[in-house]
Amino acid sequence: MFLQDGLERFHTDRNDPLADGQSGLSPWLHFGHLAPQRAAMEALKAAPETEGTKAFIEELVVRRELSDNFCLYGEDYDSVKSFPDWAKKTLDEHRKDEREHLYDLKEFEESKTQDELWNAAQTEMVKTGKMHGYMRMYWAKKILEWSPSPEKAIKTAIPLNDRYEMDGRDPNGYAGIAWSIGGVHDRAWPERPVYGKIRYMNAAGSRRKFDVDAYFRRFSL
Repeated sequence: MFLQDGLERFHTDRNDPLADGQSGLSPWLHFGHLAPQRAAMEALKAAPETEGTKAFIEELVVRRELSDNFCLYGEDYDSVKSFPDWAKKTLDEHRKDEREHLYDLKEFEESKTQDELWNAAQTEMVKTGKMHGYMRMYWAKKILEWSPSPEKAIKTAIPLNDRYEMDGRDPNGYAGIAWSIGGVHDRAWPERPVYGKIRYMNAAGSRRKFDVDAYFRRFSL
């Protein structure tokens, strides 16, 4: 289905949680039911040289290899020690920043934050065993914002991801969380409270990308 209906629009629809624009292959890749090489060859056969195929190959091969190498060669891939030096420095400089909200693991797990969008993303993961890729970034970044320290944030995000995601316990998950919370494979951005120079995301930006209210309706408790 993805090759026929989703591949050619992958580059435009993949960041919309309501567009059904992702491949949905991550659990199959994670458990070894499908090889990335096979998926890449089939995509190139179905729609060679299209923007959708190029974007799909970039995620399937380039980002996957980055994640695999991040875990293979980094003993501390699941801790703050894996963050680049610039990220450690900026997070250290903002450790004492006031957090508007603080939640513990149980409150996060039960979708009991003040943010409806975050709650809906957590509920999607718990109910379906997966969370849209764009929402995973937002989800992890808000855990940083609402935790007393980066160490606490990563120790919250990883267990939740590994417990509820069908493709948890995977290099892509560890690298994605490290990207969101610690700037791994990213660059420095304009400085702000709590985040320092880590890339920031908020609900207002999400509203410019997709119908947030429809997402609420689909995944609210």
